[in-house]
Amino acid sequence: MSSTDSTWKYENFEPAGSAIGYRITRKLDEVQSPFQKIEIFESTDWGNVMLIDGAMMLTTRDNFLYHEMMSHPALFTHAAPKNVVIIGGGDCGTLREVLKHPGVEEAVQCDIDEQVTRMAEKWFPELCERNSDPRAQLLFDDGIAYMANRAPGSVDIIIVDSTDPVGPAEGLFNKAFYESCFRALKDDGILVQQSESPLVLLELIKEMRGEMGKAGFAGFQTLPFPQPCYPTGWWSCTLARKSKSDGFGFRDTDARGKGFDTLYYSADIHRGAQTLPPFVAAALGEG
Repeated sequence: MSSTDSTWKYENFEPAGSAIGYRITRKLDEVQSPFQKIEIFESTDWGNVMLIDGAMMLTTRDNFLYHEMMSHPALFTHAAPKNVVIIGGGDCGTLREVLKHPGVEEAVQCDIDEQVTRMAEKWFPELCERNSDPRAQLLFDDGIAYMANRAPGSVDIIIVDSTDPVGPAEGLFNKAFYESCFRALKDDGILVQQSESPLVLLELIKEMRGEMGKAGFAGFQTLPFPQPCYPTGWWSCTLARKSKSDGFGFRDTDARGKGFDTLYYSADIHRGAQTLPPFVAAALGEG
């Protein structure tokens, strides 16, 4: 297949002056929801590709990197996570990873756009294989309102699996939302937020951690990981704890003896991600 414009699909990422592209064989599906435009393409090398409002969301080939790092580090850091809330996450990949932990008793996924989940069920069914798990509860509602109304001290882990901080996700990166999360978490609870590229968006990570601090969170840990389909190919998640004394040591023995398969996450990967490159550590005040 020739490398012509008609066979390639690109996302131009203006903040970094760069782009990501995939060689496309055909368009599989498209839907305009009340919130955003969702498109599915078939690629030559990366399986199916989902775009939302023109931005790359996931591919069949590399989504495991993001979903595993958004879930397992936090679940192995918490002493005994039972109640988990996922805000966003409509493709259900993070939900699948969370429910690999047998100790989890309830996992609520609250995404504002039902069409993301319906498209995932159709074109990424492997991500949705835990949707019928009796511990799973799929809600299609405003995640900001859901967290504001969640009972105080009722959640062990909140995972904010959102798109970039624009459009429907814009309100998921500010003090008011983080205050709702702080209130809903138990004293030993953990908040996880996808935190963009540490290579080109360090200021956003600093601002996000600052907003978390204003909401009451006392300890933070940003974990970088590779993610080829996102701008720069290098992404991160940030964990926040209510009490700084809880720290970010994790259950190493449990992580090494986990009774489920992962493609990227391991105890050694987790430990390695805790050591930030010097320029990131310095920018975040950890150097």
